[in-house]
Amino acid sequence: MSYEIAASGLNAVNQQLDSISNNIANSGTVGYKSQSTQFSSMYAGTQAMGVSVSGQAQSISRGGSMIATGNAMDLAINNDGFFITTDANGNVSYTRSGAFTTDKDGYIVNSSGAQLQGYPVDQNGDLQEGTVTSLEIQSGSIPAEATTEMTFTANLDSTSEAVDPSLTFSPTDSNTYTSSYTTSVYDSLGNEHTVGQYFVKTSDNTWQVHYTFDGEEQTTTTTLQFDTNGKLASPTSAVPLTFTPDGAEPISLTLDYGATSQYGSDFSVATNSADGYASAEQNGVQIDSDGKVYATYSNGERMLQGQVVLATFPDENGLQAVSGTAWQETGESGSPLIGAPGTGTCGTLSAGYLEGSNVDITSELVDLMTAQRNYQANTKVISASNQLDQALFQAM
Repeated sequence: MSYEIAASGLNAVNQQLDSISNNIANSGTVGYKSQSTQFSSMYAGTQAMGVSVSGQAQSISRGGSMIATGNAMDLAINNDGFFITTDANGNVSYTRSGAFTTDKDGYIVNSSGAQLQGYPVDQNGDLQEGTVTSLEIQSGSIPAEATTEMTFTANLDSTSEAVDPSLTFSPTDSNTYTSSYTTSVYDSLGNEHTVGQYFVKTSDNTWQVHYTFDGEEQTTTTTLQFDTNGKLASPTSAVPLTFTPDGAEPISLTLDYGATSQYGSDFSVATNSADGYASAEQNGVQIDSDGKVYATYSNGERMLQGQVVLATFPDENGLQAVSGTAWQETGESGSPLIGAPGTGTCGTLSAGYLEGSNVDITSELVDLMTAQRNYQANTKVISASNQLDQALFQAM
């Protein structure tokens, strides 16, 4: 009987040594979760029959350290959640390993070629929340887009003197206007132009805006009327303007003065923005903490490509291991709860970082020495039993 009990101990310790060796070997593997061997006693009635391995457990809930890589497509999850990946056969797995890249078709994939899942965008670049599919980054250049909207928010100094009405406005004569500001806009060919705004105080609470296009005075003017509290009374809607560049379509845009004010302080500009841009080549990828994926371009623009989603589980310890870094859903784990990073129980993302292995080398080495002692103890039991048998045979 002692032979069988010691043999069962040797088999169990061998499996424990395999787990410990695997942990040590993967101490540098991104997203790896350490394994531990679980033992159980065997009985025949009340008679002890040895020990067996009841299973292998992974420390899924314990995170690893953050490793800075500088790679924009390396992702680490802060707190809870798993990346969702799908392989070529449609098998879904969940992982904390965020080492991603793009394949030849522009899909975001891991080292095994499994595609990262998330919310896609439609043809207009609008995020399609609720639809989860493989994330793809469009490559190539983007065409130029003409400016169609401008927003200008400023404070005009109410203490300024009205400009002498006998003077004729000229953008080259500072005596004919009170303040000025210049904004860049783009035509249909992507050429950059400048729109100048010249604010002329004509009387209390009344200003006239003159415009220039590439330095040339335009005939269009706008009157800004403020109430006695310094708030804009008119115009109440965006002002339509049209400029005619050489060799391109006319630039038809609307200029929103809605938040402009008139208080007794210096002229200052809070917002000066315009849409439109020149054509450009893609030069990178950017992923925000909320999982939104952007393609970046040489003109400074960025285009939304989709949003990474994360999965959480009612019991993540019930997941079935596919490898040391990937798991699949089971009945014990429950169905995944899918959401964008930073929503619900999902953690946020850190781009340019990876989650390292959670293996504690010191603990593993201690466990290794303990397992080796247990192995030696079982071999001594077998050796002692063998000596007793030999003595018994010699005495017969």
